[in-house]
Amino acid sequence: MAKQPVDYEALLSSIEASFPMVQILDKDGKVVNEDIMPDLSDDELVELMERMVWSRVLHDRSMALARQGRLGFYAPTMGQEASQLASHFAFKKQDWLYPGYRDVPQLIQHGLPLSKAFLWSRGNVEGNNYPEDLNAIPPQIIIGAQYIQAMGNAVGQKFSGKQDEVTFTYTGDGGSSQGDVYEGMNFAGRYKAPVVFYIQNNGYAISTPREKQSAANALAQKAAAAGIPGIQVDGMDPLAVYAVSKQARDWAAAGNGPVLIETITSRFGPHSTSGDDPTRYREQESFDYWEQRDPLIRFRNFLTEKGLWTEEREEELIEKTREEVKQAAKEADQAPKMKVSKFLESMFDAPGQNITEQIEKYQAKESK
Repeated sequence: MAKQPVDYEALLSSIEASFPMVQILDKDGKVVNEDIMPDLSDDELVELMERMVWSRVLHDRSMALARQGRLGFYAPTMGQEASQLASHFAFKKQDWLYPGYRDVPQLIQHGLPLSKAFLWSRGNVEGNNYPEDLNAIPPQIIIGAQYIQAMGNAVGQKFSGKQDEVTFTYTGDGGSSQGDVYEGMNFAGRYKAPVVFYIQNNGYAISTPREKQSAANALAQKAAAAGIPGIQVDGMDPLAVYAVSKQARDWAAAGNGPVLIETITSRFGPHSTSGDDPTRYREQESFDYWEQRDPLIRFRNFLTEKGLWTEEREEELIEKTREEVKQAAKEADQAPKMKVSKFLESMFDAPGQNITEQIEKYQAKESK
């Protein structure tokens, strides 16, 4: 019997139809899907907006500090406030956060002192010395590796019988092409570990466009290979991001296993402060399109219509955040500078002979 030809166009269309993008607010802040509106009080809606404005100001001031040489590596976050802060808003203090290097705003909101975030950027070991009640690890630099780490933590939560406690982690569209991402999801799915995985699809892995990374119609469909639910959400819509994240957290906390969430978002600037120029690999039309969907403008319109937000309130918050950043930067400036011997001491809990010899060598030089 002859094999029937595969209708690949129909197959791809069915896959795409399985992952429609969840949206509540359109680009102008109008409600287009009342059915999944999250149950947030007026105070909670205002708090979410405050966190997003805080993140935008933190970005602006961090870029300024980087230009002054007062920060080291910094990954811009402007444009991704809904994807980052509205998702984090759905989790609880006891949940464990495994961030990538662009996810510092969530880490600070989870309890990391801002001054320590600045020290981490500078490569100071004190930036990794976390408060005991902060359930998080330092931002992962190795692309996608946080999925493996988050999976391990979530499996531990499951086998230790933790109640109402989950793990959540983030990577980008480029990170989703890494083997660690699939392995983390696959193992977590097998053991129904309580973990929520995020792919923040901002369209570019540094300069590589999303369409050149994968033939998948939606990155959320990669969840199917691990046997876990996957969902795609408008990452510029804070209400949709929160609603999907809250449902995913509840699902994982109830013992149903992992969820993969793809947020469709955009970064408005470069990949990092290390020198890439986004105008070399992005057309102006791309910037215009996404800036019209700015999550702050969208949510500001929604809250203003409800009588919950004013320009005066936002200006007060901006000034307050600028002062917070100023004081945190001063505090970071006052931290003891790292010495070569200190870097070496921080490498291993029990340094071997070769490292011990180097420590002694540099201590002798530094004491002169």
